[in-house]
Amino acid sequence: MIGQVACYRRALPLAAVGLLAGCIPQSGRQAVPSQTVAGPPDDRGGRAQPQAQGVTAPPTAPPAWEVNRVQPDARSVPQSTHIVARGENLRAIGNKTGAGSEAIARANGLAPPFTIYPGQKLTIPGGRYHLVREGQTGIAIARAYGVPWSQIVSANGLEDPYILRTGQRILIPGGAATATMSVAERAAAFRLDIDDILTGGEPAIEPEDKPARATASSERVLPPSAAVAPPARLTSQFQWPVNGSVVKRFGAGESGERNDGIKIGVPTGTPVLAAADGVVAYAGSGVPGLGGVVILRHGDRFTTVYGHAKELLVQRGQSVKRGQQIARSGDTGYAARPQLHFEIRQGRAPVDPLSKLPSR
Repeated sequence: MIGQVACYRRALPLAAVGLLAGCIPQSGRQAVPSQTVAGPPDDRGGRAQPQAQGVTAPPTAPPAWEVNRVQPDARSVPQSTHIVARGENLRAIGNKTGAGSEAIARANGLAPPFTIYPGQKLTIPGGRYHLVREGQTGIAIARAYGVPWSQIVSANGLEDPYILRTGQRILIPGGAATATMSVAERAAAFRLDIDDILTGGEPAIEPEDKPARATASSERVLPPSAAVAPPARLTSQFQWPVNGSVVKRFGAGESGERNDGIKIGVPTGTPVLAAADGVVAYAGSGVPGLGGVVILRHGDRFTTVYGHAKELLVQRGQSVKRGQQIARSGDTGYAARPQLHFEIRQGRAPVDPLSKLPSR
């Protein structure tokens, strides 16, 4: 929302955001009974079928996108013009018209601090606008409408750190085609990936609230309603997460498939180490194909991803140090052999990990 002169820019970077730690001993931790992390709940409130088998993890709260169900009740707003009245701001105009205040700012070329004047003529961009409620995540919103979250990000110009605010109105692309989809069709269209978790995994918080600070304690479990503050800066160089041979490189494979990271062959149970200081953004097995996954935020828009783990040793919202054990390797997901899937991302773009890791 953009207040008297401003509230949140574009969609988020205005009040703070952040999608997304703890001294785990290098050895001696007791493995917990094997548990399978289920996928998102179905539209009747039940659990979807499990997506990964054989992954053990410490007890944890469910992902934020499984908690607050989203009703696809977007308001259809026709394109129009609005004459600014004395005392109005963009938030009030958004409330009156049903359009998002950020969308109005973009449509009229308004830059921070979004100053408007009585008598000014504003274009109100038409479309379907969803009103964000407390605790709703981008993933849950996208699933409710059967629209890829990446399309919603692009349509709304959302930026890092991608934390939604209650009362915010976001444009839902797709028009009538997605508006008439059945519940089953919307559920079938849902596909969770790493980019979704990084940009749409945090719950919406009040406009003036700040994300929760990370903690070094492995015992503290943040509630799904808490958005997690990422580090501000990358404080170290990246190190190798395991010692092993690279069995698959970054980029397009021989059959045309794209690998967003590298695959490192290691025996099952090999300690997986944090490649740099960071905060745990996600630990679970909800990404098809990758099995047990840990995602760390490092600051300066850097993220690392560790997949195919058989055991997860950290919690969302936990701070970790470079070289700290965060998981044990395995062959979960679609792995053909015991290995670690490792990615480095800057912003939303995967980069070749070999360009950031030390030579050996």
